Amino acid sequence: MVDFQSRDTRRDTDDDADPADAADDDGEQADHGHTPDDHHTHENEHDDHDDHSHHDADVASLGVGVVTVSSSRSLDDDPSGDAIAAAFEREGHAVATRELVRDDYDRVQAVVNRLVGRDDVNTVVTTGGTGVTPDDQTVEAVRPLLEKRLPGFGELFRRLSYDDIGTRVVGTRALAGIADGVPVFCLPGSENAATLGAEDIIVPEAPHLAGLSQYAEDEA
Repeated sequence: MVDFQSRDTRRDTDDDADPADAADDDGEQADHGHTPDDHHTHENEHDDHDDHSHHDADVASLGVGVVTVSSSRSLDDDPSGDAIAAAFEREGHAVATRELVRDDYDRVQAVVNRLVGRDDVNTVVTTGGTGVTPDDQTVEAVRPLLEKRLPGFGELFRRLSYDDIGTRVVGTRALAGIADGVPVFCLPGSENAATLGAEDIIVPEAPHLAGLSQYAEDEA
């Protein structure tokens, strides 16, 4: 988080101020014993404390729910789900469950909603159903579950995907957000897209997002 501190641009435009008033002002400053630098130092110490607290909130070992949205695949033939699971496991995280669900609004929403409520799941990743065909319902099903959206995920995913598929990224509706204190990521169904999204974005950032969102839930 970038802390934009405001700069004090005020200046005294009264050049004819009474010397006695100036002396009083100096006395007040001495009585308080604080200078602008003291105030900024206190702010910086507070910001440093917040940064350390947020960093300490990272989840060391995630429990991941991987959901494949497809009407034609099975869990035995699921290269995209395999790629997502492998990306997490390589970094020491655990795949708590893998599920397969048809391209259906109610079914997709029900599965994701159930997973974010599990005690052993603190990250959910779906693959499939993010395109623009009539059957693609993942985004529509998941979006109502999100209390907070993470638009930067889709933006970054499309930027990285552009190197592989060019302007076809305009048809990619990758989505992410927080549902019930759990980060949820929706990736396209292709193996390349699943690998890119998982390895380059989700696995590096999910521990931090899961920690922050859970921290916020605990504070509520």
